Amino acid sequence: MVTWKNLDTLESYQELKNTARVNLKEVMSGENGAERVKKYSVPMAEGMAYNYAAKAVDDQVLEALAKLAKEAQLTEKFAALYNGEVINTGEKRLVLHHLTRGQLGDKVEADGVDKREFYLEQQKKVTEFANKVHAGEITNAAGEKFTTVVQIGIGGSDLGPRAMYLALENWAKKNGTFKMEAKFISNVDPDDAAAVLASIDVAHSLFVLVSKSGTTLETLTNESFVKDALEKAGLDPSRHMLAVTSETSLLAKSDDYLAAFFMDDYIGGRYSSTSPVGGAVLSLAFGPEVFERFLAGAAAEDELAKKENLLENPAMLDALIGVYERNVLEMGCTAVLPYSQALNRFPAHLQQADMESNGKSVNRFGEPVNYVTGPVLFGEPGTNGQHSFYQLLHQGTNIVPLQFVGFKQNQCGSDVVIQGSTSQQKLCANVAAQIMAFACGKEDENQNKYFAGGRPSSIIIGEQLTPESLGALLSHFENKIMFQGFTWNLNSFDQEGVQLGKVLAKRVLAHETDGALKAYSDLLNI
Repeated sequence: MVTWKNLDTLESYQELKNTARVNLKEVMSGENGAERVKKYSVPMAEGMAYNYAAKAVDDQVLEALAKLAKEAQLTEKFAALYNGEVINTGEKRLVLHHLTRGQLGDKVEADGVDKREFYLEQQKKVTEFANKVHAGEITNAAGEKFTTVVQIGIGGSDLGPRAMYLALENWAKKNGTFKMEAKFISNVDPDDAAAVLASIDVAHSLFVLVSKSGTTLETLTNESFVKDALEKAGLDPSRHMLAVTSETSLLAKSDDYLAAFFMDDYIGGRYSSTSPVGGAVLSLAFGPEVFERFLAGAAAEDELAKKENLLENPAMLDALIGVYERNVLEMGCTAVLPYSQALNRFPAHLQQADMESNGKSVNRFGEPVNYVTGPVLFGEPGTNGQHSFYQLLHQGTNIVPLQFVGFKQNQCGSDVVIQGSTSQQKLCANVAAQIMAFACGKEDENQNKYFAGGRPSSIIIGEQLTPESLGALLSHFENKIMFQGFTWNLNSFDQEGVQLGKVLAKRVLAHETDGALKAYSDLLNI
């Protein structure tokens, strides 16, 4: 039987707090470090590996983490989730994003339907629509093919799909699967929509409106902005627009859209990249087969997350090392540092996924917790970050755990030798150097040039960023967030923290304000 307990009530957590601290600088130096790199590595799906040699852990810490995983029933809680129990206690909902890419356990029925079959049906509808667009069977009013797809959404309806598109754009161009350019409109700032519309030929563009409820203010405002532009160009908006929404929303049966693809309340926006929220734009941009490969990579990594052995479960291990750093070593931030330009928006997506999920101060029963929970997450691609915030990471007063991501091959398939090495070799040399610089530091009598070291990092290493490895990478971090939420006894699947501002904004627009809110409204000339 699964029981939900606060972290500080678990005996294994007390044992974890009492484990001896690891001198990272010492264990990573010399041949000891070489042995650690070989030893502390876990295979991931699609030929990738999670290497945690440069984390401040040893066998004693890992043993304590394994006990914590067992006492916190992480494997059982994941099974409860994918077998269809109500895990989202705040909204009394199932959590089913894993089902969009595979059946992990029992058949899950909700709303009178088999949910795996429902998600497959929606994927099939997206596939058929995308194939017709690519074949020229669905065209604009002039009978011309569409060349651009524009996603209109915000939050999870934008960050994830945008990050995935950018991650695969150059790969698709190199491998001959690039079908349509994709653009994204998210910010209610009119400059966002205006800039995108100015960069495209609206007559040859499809617009994908993403709103589960059909009431998201920013998204509907941007839809009106786009419709106005289409009408001014003498075009019928209903010939250019699709909807991704719930079956019960006002958008579902509207004649304003060429087609509607459905999501449901069991998939949160930040976990929706493997649903039609990501499926429509990615299938139109790269072809349905590429999207299916992306799903396959995610499904393969999900299977690893089922493993009970902590040292065979990369997402769970990553999660618990993060809990150790956050709650025992008292490190408040995490930096995600992909050494791949294609992943330049991946940290922004993870920022939402992590901080919206585990940025909570009450447990899943609404009771205050007496320990810290989700970290502040930020990041940028290497090597740009090295010339920016790495100064603080190396020599600042706070120690920030780091998560590197690196690939042995680039996506473009071409490179040049400059000063005896290729660009890709230089990129990989930089990430290897940074791991060791953070771990071991540098002695110097000049304190301005002294590096204390002892700054922990892990790295996910793959051969190349492909649809499959991208799917596996996404799954890894989604499941890491889930396992951390379970450990902290949080509900990681609602986001009440984003609601208050929306409510107050509506009051401002309705001129129902007083006090400081009215004063700020007046300052902004609303």
